[in-house]
Amino acid sequence: MNILVCDDDKEIADAIKIYLENEGYTVFKAADGLEAIAQLDQHEIHLIIMDIMMPKMDGIKATVKIREEHQIPLIMLSAKSEDYDKILGLNIGADDYVTKPFNPLELIARVKSQLRRYTALGSMEMKQHVYKTGELILDDEQKLITVDGEPVHLTPVQYKILRLLMMNTGRVYSIEDIYEKVWNEPSFNPENTVAVHIRKIREKIEINPKEPKYLKVVWGVGYKVEKI
Repeated sequence: MNILVCDDDKEIADAIKIYLENEGYTVFKAADGLEAIAQLDQHEIHLIIMDIMMPKMDGIKATVKIREEHQIPLIMLSAKSEDYDKILGLNIGADDYVTKPFNPLELIARVKSQLRRYTALGSMEMKQHVYKTGELILDDEQKLITVDGEPVHLTPVQYKILRLLMMNTGRVYSIEDIYEKVWNEPSFNPENTVAVHIRKIREKIEINPKEPKYLKVVWGVGYKVEKI
């Protein structure tokens, strides 16, 4: 399994890496929240160890951003011991909290506990790779989309849009959010660009694109994939 260690203190990150590798895990490192998010785009990560106090993007902001698209276990790490920081970390999506200085064996035990919980009943595979609503299924590992068992062929941009919405079924994304997350750049009047791609996706996944079952518009707000 792959674990991402995000800490700007190189000595601490290296030490955690050694302990985890001794347990048989593959470890990726990041020095700040921005690097952590980039690593998630490049690698399949099963658990994150996230420090709070870091440059560029701290652990709190990074966790909020990560939780927009990922539900993998996240253990928050910080030198602070105040209850406020622990409560804040847990409230924004952290699954556990470890205060520095920590016993490496305790950290390893918490890692194993979170991974056991995550992989119970095969939930890891479903959360990490396969997204389903009704008979619309997206397998992100194989980059395969099917509707009623039949494969659907999308362009790379169309795939990214549908993947974003299917990872968060029921959640409405504004046109600006979709553009910024898919194109990775600020949006400037993106309405026509996004609308054209949405229309093309509907033509491929809907029986009747004019009365969509899956990819729906919320007028004045944005788009969502219906949770069925």
